Amino acid sequence: MASSSNPKKYYHVFLSFRGPDVRKHFLSHLYTALDQNGLNTFVDDEELRKGEEIWLALKRAIQESRIAIIIFSKNYASSRWCLRELSEIMECKKRNDLIVFPVFYKVEPTEVKSGKKSYEEAMAKHESEYGKDSEKVQRWKEALHDAGNLSGWHFNDGDEAELVESIVAELSSLLRPRSLYVAKYPVDIESRVKKLISLSESAGSDVWMIGLWGPGGIGKTTITTALYNAIESQFQGCSFLERVRERSNQSSGLVALQEQSLSQILSPKSSTIYSVNEGISLIRERLCCKKVLLVLDDVDQLNQLQALAGEGNWFGEGSRIIVTSRNKHLLTCHGIKCVYEVEALKYDAALDLFGRYAISNSEKVEISRDLIDRALHYANGFPLALEVLGSFLCGRNEAAWESALHKLSKIPDETINRVLKISFDGLEYNERMIFLDIACFFKGKGKKYIKEVLDDCDFDTTIGIDILIERSLIKNENGIVQMHDLIQLMGKDIVNQECPNDPRKRSRLWLFEDVHDVLCENTGMDAIEAIVLDLPAPGKMTISPDAFTNMKMLRVLILHEVHISSQGPLRLPNALRWLEWPNALNLEFGPGQKKLVRLRFRNSRIEQLGGNFQNFRSLKSIEFCDCNSLARIPDLSLVSHLESFELLRCTSLVEVHQSVGDLDKLKLLSVSSCSNLRIFPNTLKTKSLQKLYLARCSKLEKCPDILEKMEHLQYLNLEGTAIKELPASAENLVSVKTIDLGYCKNLTKLPSTIHKLKNLQNLYLYNCSNLAMFPMNLEDSIALDGNMGFPSLRWLDLHDCNLSEAEFLKNVASRPKLTYLNLSNNKFTHLPTIINKYDYWKDSFVYSCKQSKGISVANVSSPKEVEILANGREMPEWILHCKEDSISFMVPPDLHDKFLGLALCVILGHNKKSTSGNLFEVSIFVNGTNVYSRLILTSPLESDHVSLLYIPSKGKRGEEKFLQHGWSHIQVCFSAPKGSIKKRGFRLICKQQEDDLRVCF
Repeated sequence: MASSSNPKKYYHVFLSFRGPDVRKHFLSHLYTALDQNGLNTFVDDEELRKGEEIWLALKRAIQESRIAIIIFSKNYASSRWCLRELSEIMECKKRNDLIVFPVFYKVEPTEVKSGKKSYEEAMAKHESEYGKDSEKVQRWKEALHDAGNLSGWHFNDGDEAELVESIVAELSSLLRPRSLYVAKYPVDIESRVKKLISLSESAGSDVWMIGLWGPGGIGKTTITTALYNAIESQFQGCSFLERVRERSNQSSGLVALQEQSLSQILSPKSSTIYSVNEGISLIRERLCCKKVLLVLDDVDQLNQLQALAGEGNWFGEGSRIIVTSRNKHLLTCHGIKCVYEVEALKYDAALDLFGRYAISNSEKVEISRDLIDRALHYANGFPLALEVLGSFLCGRNEAAWESALHKLSKIPDETINRVLKISFDGLEYNERMIFLDIACFFKGKGKKYIKEVLDDCDFDTTIGIDILIERSLIKNENGIVQMHDLIQLMGKDIVNQECPNDPRKRSRLWLFEDVHDVLCENTGMDAIEAIVLDLPAPGKMTISPDAFTNMKMLRVLILHEVHISSQGPLRLPNALRWLEWPNALNLEFGPGQKKLVRLRFRNSRIEQLGGNFQNFRSLKSIEFCDCNSLARIPDLSLVSHLESFELLRCTSLVEVHQSVGDLDKLKLLSVSSCSNLRIFPNTLKTKSLQKLYLARCSKLEKCPDILEKMEHLQYLNLEGTAIKELPASAENLVSVKTIDLGYCKNLTKLPSTIHKLKNLQNLYLYNCSNLAMFPMNLEDSIALDGNMGFPSLRWLDLHDCNLSEAEFLKNVASRPKLTYLNLSNNKFTHLPTIINKYDYWKDSFVYSCKQSKGISVANVSSPKEVEILANGREMPEWILHCKEDSISFMVPPDLHDKFLGLALCVILGHNKKSTSGNLFEVSIFVNGTNVYSRLILTSPLESDHVSLLYIPSKGKRGEEKFLQHGWSHIQVCFSAPKGSIKKRGFRLICKQQEDDLRVCF
């Protein structure tokens, strides 16, 4: 196997010969032929330099040659010099993979390998001189024997010219350039090649396949070529198959590629292949024991991989198969686990590459940095674009640069576009349509939004977007769909080329000039499928209500700052699926569209939907956001396919028709921040409903009755409404997980049936200032299904209510999963003693009350964190007082298993000047390491308060937070604005109270 530290090869061929036998005829002819074919050949008396020790020079020349030709003639073995060369040649064959060919010139191979005739006589003389058992002689004999067994050429009589021609042909084939041309300016290649070599080395002796993935023009082939050059010497055979996509479609196709692969790896004399299946068999048989390097460049079909590198076991140990493709899915589908994404050049590297092509040292043309940056922005790191654009601009003045860049912003360069369009041409119809829509309209938009639009147009968007990502045409960057500027320009150019001179005959329109001209003509617009126009402020366009009537193929219409010229009804084509019209003036809909699926209006002055709206029977989604003139939602009973209905911040909205509560397919109903809404469906029968939002509808006084079990509703938000009670029928919310009634200041009671909500996980009742009582569970006995109360409840927030007792918490078994409880700012006079029964907390218990009068030690012994704020000027008696903001003490080792937690207490002073409340921070260090930090903010205090914080010794996963097995040094630091903390203290909480005080200061 070749060593990675092989000497660099300066010579193609080293000739070893006996001068008097062959120099003046055969050798001379052979050397001349090799030289004429460009093969750098070493011949001892022509290449040695004066003053250099001859043997060392010869030895180095052998080591630095790729092929050695040994011309065995009658007197070859009589020369000690020849035998030393032969011995070194055969050693390099073993050590450095030197290729060796013998030429038996007027001698028989058996004479050489078996030591007969002149070779026997010559070796006898050497034995007599050096001794029969001489190590040197034995080495020469072994070298003669091994070389005599090699395959080469045998010449006795005949035409020497034919022999020379045969030798030169074979050597020329073997010595084809092994270092392939990479690039004129290989910028930022070395670092990427090093990364790939590191990945290759990590695979060890396994057969390793890697895919280089990226769009056309990104540099996949360039990087792969440089990698090939860097590692090819490590393999027994190498093959680089270029343009596999293009060549596999030619007449000989895959068979020719299979033949080339075998020919390059084995020899030009490899067998002719007659079918792909035969080629597969030959590759498997001939290469299964060879360590090979195989590059398949620009693969676009799975059958190409299956024919050329079907499986790893086709090749010998340590083989490396490198595949470049624009299609990531193709690589992973073939089982290639290591896929390397080739990314665009960063700014500095792009500037370097562009500058080498664009700025000629021989030309004294000054170009502003602004123009250079504009050119770089256009190329956006694409090496192909940087090369093409740089070469085109080289030597031109600033005016020419300005003109060229302006032209390219509208019309892409043909060379670049041709390369990029290959990826588009390989798409199927569904993916082509999705790509063109994204390129023309939706680059930089959210993936979810794009999917909604295109799904409504009956495209298979999920798989389509996946395929476009796999083909390197788009990227999903944290939910935002992006594409390279040049790829976007290519997509727009495809649409423009549908009819360069007449936008009416194009499928998509996005430019103001095109849209304006088309809408003014109002004829011959059958080809238009989508219009998306976003006029920058203060731009504005006014159109006729009949402007879209003749667009019979129109499926998407999105208009920003476009207004109707009269009060007539808007007529839309029947094919329209998606209508989105932000900032529209008041408009009236004409007769119903048969296929309209989605309607979105934002900041519109629309006042009413009109009678024709009832006929939009295919609608699945309606959204009115910030439509502050909209007053009523009419009867929608015939819009029976509606799945999503959103009314957000429509401040004039007073009424939502009862029919909305009867829509059977409705999944989302969101009527939020509609501050004048008073009339809402009295009942809900929407069995499919999953989420109901009525938040911040501050004049809505009644929550609708739930007449039937709602199996799908999981979220109910009534925050900030004026409701006075939750109806008893809420028990039919059998699947609800979250109910938010925060800031319902008129809410006075809850039904006892709320305890039947066995799936309820989060109940928010914060700032319900008139809620004086939480209902008891009237069914204390276990229900038929074995559940009591709130078996799933995890989060209960009752802060800032009007509660004075907490008997509803008494039955701990009915809330087995409770992890967070907030009772802050109620009217408790004492901390409820039942809190001690809750051993299930996983997060925290928060309690603060300005009327509380006492805190006992029992209150804070909990396996979970507890935070308590109560009215008072004195700390509990059991707290140890400290004078400083920093407390330090030592805990003995034997308390490690007895320690439960640490209680900290401060007295917060009343600050008349503060309106933002009190803020302080607690930090705990154990043996110098910070193990706990907490920032605590309270509401404004009207008097001094006691703040008690209990921190359990063990974390959520049961790990010990504080004590270590030896002595533990604990330091507690309080940080707060000056004067806000009047007193401070602490206490260890142990299993036995007498252990609490066993600390050393």
